[in-house]
Amino acid sequence: MKVFGSSGTRGVANEALTPEFVLKVAKAAGTVWRTERVAVARDTRATGRMLADAAASGLASVGADVDRLGVVPTPGLQAYAEREGVPAVMITASHNPPQYNGVKLVGADGVELAVEELERIEQKFLAETFETAAWSATGESRAVEGVRRAYVDALLEAVDRETIADADLTVALDPGHGAGSLTSPEFFRKLGCRVVTANSQPDGHFPGRDPEPVPENLGDLGRLVEATDADVGVAHDGDADRAIFYDENGEYVEGDATLAALAAAELDPGDSVVSAVNVSQRLVDVADDQEAYLELTPIGSTNLITRIRELRDAGTSVPVAGEGNGGIFFPNYRLARDGAFTAARFLELLADRPASEVVAPYDGYHNVRVNIAYDTDAERDAILGAAEREAERSEADTTTLDGYRIDYGDAWVLARPSGTEPMVRIYAEARDTARAEELATELEGKLRAAKDEV
Repeated sequence: MKVFGSSGTRGVANEALTPEFVLKVAKAAGTVWRTERVAVARDTRATGRMLADAAASGLASVGADVDRLGVVPTPGLQAYAEREGVPAVMITASHNPPQYNGVKLVGADGVELAVEELERIEQKFLAETFETAAWSATGESRAVEGVRRAYVDALLEAVDRETIADADLTVALDPGHGAGSLTSPEFFRKLGCRVVTANSQPDGHFPGRDPEPVPENLGDLGRLVEATDADVGVAHDGDADRAIFYDENGEYVEGDATLAALAAAELDPGDSVVSAVNVSQRLVDVADDQEAYLELTPIGSTNLITRIRELRDAGTSVPVAGEGNGGIFFPNYRLARDGAFTAARFLELLADRPASEVVAPYDGYHNVRVNIAYDTDAERDAILGAAEREAERSEADTTTLDGYRIDYGDAWVLARPSGTEPMVRIYAEARDTARAEELATELEGKLRAAKDEV
């Protein structure tokens, strides 16, 4: 059994992800950490309080006192963990649909746990070798106030407030009913921006849109930008560790274009930038132009963090890293994805030109993504087997770092299993939309045919 995927563990709440499961994860983590205190926070999901209670109980049962932070963005929890020097448990399913929830584990340095430590916790979980405390040594819980305010204050200190304020920007914000609803509106207003919002009421049923900030869920934001003459639109996922943008014309900005623009502003010759195997050619081009090195990992924040740490330990400068889904790291600030911080850094780029011009150099590519859901391990194996055969047959360059990527030079297509949902994802990119759609559709047909034969 594999407990932790590419970004924690997730599942449908009260089905795959039960209070009993979360309690065991917390007991395993607490046993490995052997610490006196652990913080617990959650996003706005309807099942969040129930599962946070389970996590707190598991931690208390192995002797840890629990700081209950309530609803906080994941980067806010990470900032608290670093400031207080305590490990933490975040109850969130990030961008997954409302019925999902999950557990993300954070070290006392405020960074998501590395693969090696997750494996140690997973071993404790599977073996159920928990160090349960005596009744007189069980932990206690306390509610901690002011965590969101402290997070916003730290953000304000870390960005160029004067440049952003002088730009006199109007920001259209869609936090998607998630944890960012309680922090990002205040943050942008304190930056001196005029802020207009959609879907900004915290609500774990996500009535306005699903948590994932993709174009099909963000129609409200595009219309809000147009209706209010905003300079930029900003969208978060459920735990606000990601930021996706719309330009001043109400047009969706590809996350890969945003990453490329931010990387171009950060990288110097000799630096490294870390991304995942579904990296866009946009970032490849930026790294080449800046005479920087591009390091690739399997998809998922845990994998990126591990590689960033390795590079920095070796003395390599890594000023920026991330994926095209809006999850971007600025390691010199904090080794955490932070949607609000990412958005502020993007606002800094708008001081002397509109958003459409900021990303214009990186608009020459088109992306397509297709999901193939499966119900059984046999279906999953059949789908991935078909992807492997296609990669082996191809005369193009192939990469098997995470799934199967086929690179044709002018375009590429990738098939890989999701680390958080029962589906195989297909990604394709090309300079021509029809070419990207052709690659994705052709591979999808072959993978679905293999699934149907099971």
